[in-house]
Amino acid sequence: MVIFGIDIRVYFLLFLTYSVAGWCMEVVGKLIEKKKFINRGFLIGPYCPIYGTGAILITFLLNRYTNDPFVLFIMAILVCGTLEYLTSYFMEKIYHARWWDYSQRKFNINGRVCLNTIIPFGLLGMFIMYVSNPFLIGKIEALPELELNIISGVLFTIFLLDNIISTNVISFVGKTTKEFGKSLDNTEEITNKVKEALLNKSGLYRRLLEAYPKVQSIKVKIKEKKEEIKRQVVEQTDEFRENMNKQKQEIIDKVGDLKELPKKTKTKNKKESK
Repeated sequence: MVIFGIDIRVYFLLFLTYSVAGWCMEVVGKLIEKKKFINRGFLIGPYCPIYGTGAILITFLLNRYTNDPFVLFIMAILVCGTLEYLTSYFMEKIYHARWWDYSQRKFNINGRVCLNTIIPFGLLGMFIMYVSNPFLIGKIEALPELELNIISGVLFTIFLLDNIISTNVISFVGKTTKEFGKSLDNTEEITNKVKEALLNKSGLYRRLLEAYPKVQSIKVKIKEKKEEIKRQVVEQTDEFRENMNKQKQEIIDKVGDLKELPKKTKTKNKKESK
């Protein structure tokens, strides 16, 4: 399938490449700022789809402006700024959480975008159109048909499964954790809370906890709920046993009364015959 002269498989591999590159940029940026690793990804894998989406939008929409670098720069700012704002808004509405917040920075709009972050997007847009796209598209299109099908198919399957798992996890977390999303940018808090849990978990579970540490608290809540149900079952069992013992004693007493009834009747008859 071809869109605007480019094979859809090429678009997907471009999207994934820029998503991974964006994740690396985010992690390195936080590493320099905080002197520690902070996972900035929403998904399990090492990618930020917002970067891949922005790159694809630039590729689709701004090809006509490549003859004018200044216009390309401005249009890239508008496209990426709009994408960043809408992504922040809808992720917060859907998952009740924020993955970034610029409220403390100057020239921000509702903490979702700010001037000193969208200007680099303009530069990145120019880099994409003038440098990386020609290189990457050339390399991808040079792949043999079979290799292109296998690589794009396998990576798409992995990416799709990642989206399904991650979306379900974060939806579950958002519904069961009241405080989730109340802080402005909680990615550092997320990383700190899972360090101990990472030591004894499997690789996939470690990555899930690293991205979504609230899962650990959900596990604790589930355990507490199981204990509560167990306690209620024990209490109801004890109550049932007590009631059964009472009914058993009542039956024994009644049977005893029935056994005594003939003797009482016989004694009464003797008295009447006298």
